[in-house]
Amino acid sequence: MEQKDYLAVSEQDTAIGMLTLTVYQDRLCRIDFGPLAAKRAEIVRWAAKHGLPTVLQDDAAACIDAADQLTEFLSGKRKTFSLKLLMKGTEFQREVWQALIDVPYGTTRSYKDIAGIVNRPKAVRAVGMANNRNPLPIVVPCHRVIGTNGALTGYAGGLKVKEYLLGLETKC
Repeated sequence: MEQKDYLAVSEQDTAIGMLTLTVYQDRLCRIDFGPLAAKRAEIVRWAAKHGLPTVLQDDAAACIDAADQLTEFLSGKRKTFSLKLLMKGTEFQREVWQALIDVPYGTTRSYKDIAGIVNRPKAVRAVGMANNRNPLPIVVPCHRVIGTNGALTGYAGGLKVKEYLLGLETKC
């Protein structure tokens, strides 16, 4: 099968638990917290919704660059990613995700800050929903978004993982 006929997937055991990486045509398109067995149906539904192949093939070689960069990031050896990304979402979601990528390592922004950055100052809740739908956590660093009052808010990997990632960034 050519890569265009399937989504390459690979599991990666990390300091924050098992991650499932999904790559399409050399572009990282999804990172899930948890093993493939638990995420398979969700990945297939997401792929179908976004017009991507729904065949998943275990292909560690196709995912190796993303796996290596995540390992370096989670060990404190990397602060930015140089991966080709395929960000599937609405135009607004992609604007929010780009704003997240622009949040510097070791800093945080509030949902209100991100709403201002994307020129929609009243869209704080919509920014929160775009954050929630971010298919590329860690690489698109939604963990750097906190409440206006400084409180940590929800995170797909759980608040302990969010705390870990923010702690990692303040140590380095």
